[in-house]
Amino acid sequence: RGVPDSKIRIYDVGRKAAPCDDFPFVVHLVSDEREQISSNALEAARIAANKCLTKFCGREGFHMRIRAHPFHVLRINKMLSCAGADRLQTGMRHAFGKPVGKIARVDIGDILLSLRVRPENVGQAKE
Repeated sequence: RGVPDSKIRIYDVGRKAAPCDDFPFVVHLVSDEREQISSNALEAARIAANKCLTKFCGREGFHMRIRAHPFHVLRINKMLSCAGADRLQTGMRHAFGKPVGKIARVDIGDILLSLRVRPENVGQAKE
């Protein structure tokens, strides 16, 4: 009956303990509209970026952090779609819904993902 866990397992990837001098360049992924991003989407973005950066920069050649945290609970009011469903359900009465996942609410200009790299790897980071 409780809220399901967030799908994001790791918020920091790469060389976490590196000082700022090792990775002087920062690339941000910024939201350009108000939206709700699911924890599944954030985890997929982390996996894709990590796979690409590990191939080009190496395992210790970058530091990536997910900055958007999914706190908001997403709920769904399931409806029946079979014959005679109108007798079995109540429609929009008591339509609070059951929790199905977590999402992060972001505004315009919010940073979703931060990436620190060396100067020679800025092109791959922007990609």
